[in-house]
Amino acid sequence: MTLRAAVQMDPMDGINIGGDSSFSLMLKALERGYELYHYDVRGLTWEAGRLTTKAHRVIEVQREAGAHYKFGDEILLDLGRDVDVVLMRQDPPFDLGYLTGTWLLERIANETLVVNDPVSVRNAPEKVFVLDFPEFMPPTMVTRSLDAVKDFQARFGAVVIKPLHGNGGKAVFRIDADGGNLGALVELFGQVWPEPFMVQQFLPSVSQGDKRIVLVDGEVAGAINRKPGEGEFRSNLAVGGFAEATELTPREKEICDVLGPRLRERGLVFVGIDVIGGEWLTEINVTSPTGIVAIDRFNNSDTAGMIWDAIVRRIG
Repeated sequence: MTLRAAVQMDPMDGINIGGDSSFSLMLKALERGYELYHYDVRGLTWEAGRLTTKAHRVIEVQREAGAHYKFGDEILLDLGRDVDVVLMRQDPPFDLGYLTGTWLLERIANETLVVNDPVSVRNAPEKVFVLDFPEFMPPTMVTRSLDAVKDFQARFGAVVIKPLHGNGGKAVFRIDADGGNLGALVELFGQVWPEPFMVQQFLPSVSQGDKRIVLVDGEVAGAINRKPGEGEFRSNLAVGGFAEATELTPREKEICDVLGPRLRERGLVFVGIDVIGGEWLTEINVTSPTGIVAIDRFNNSDTAGMIWDAIVRRIG
């Protein structure tokens, strides 16, 4: 079918054309002959029941540094009338600007498919939604209390502390069992972020890898195992981790079987979950998941095509 799609994402000049999942989705859309538009969430305007934005028709995208995209002239796009689907793909932070984008996109739900569903994205931030599945998680605490963190560490030893709405492995710290710098770090988190932070038992099995599993409309599309770089415990590719081919463990299949129907019901079409050591679920990424380029490289798959197929099914 002929599809008209608008991609709400960050400026094209700064994206990583070699590994960006949004770029991969755009490549596949144009390959299929879809009509494609790019716009910035800051351009959204609501008036008299209509949601519009200034946007550019995407004429061309290619993996050629410095010439990776070509836009047409700027136009005014009615997101309810002029397109069939909006891909909400701007990177976090998951802040009031991000939330406002979901509130505005929610208002076109009866006209245009939004992927992922903005209501579900708003109600399922990655490190909060995962709390719905404690049977798969390592010992975890969400708090701002130093006393609570000290008690947690006394029980579980080394811990990892991370912002509740961070991304890409940024500001993720390991505190060893001796508790050195724990008070200073909790104080810093309390000053930088207004919300609580997450504390988890450190899992030595992270050295074996932190697996990114992508689910498309609730079904497993593929996975990669991400390993920490030299001198790191974080395995995120954005902070120097590296990827390798992998298969799912029985425990990971169980996790996906439980999560899949919940994701599908919520309209979360493109989701990336993180599992450490083959058994511990740590995050459910719904805001702007990544990883499909590496997955396709190792598996010779077409995850972008699977995502577009799922979108067409939902529209149809």
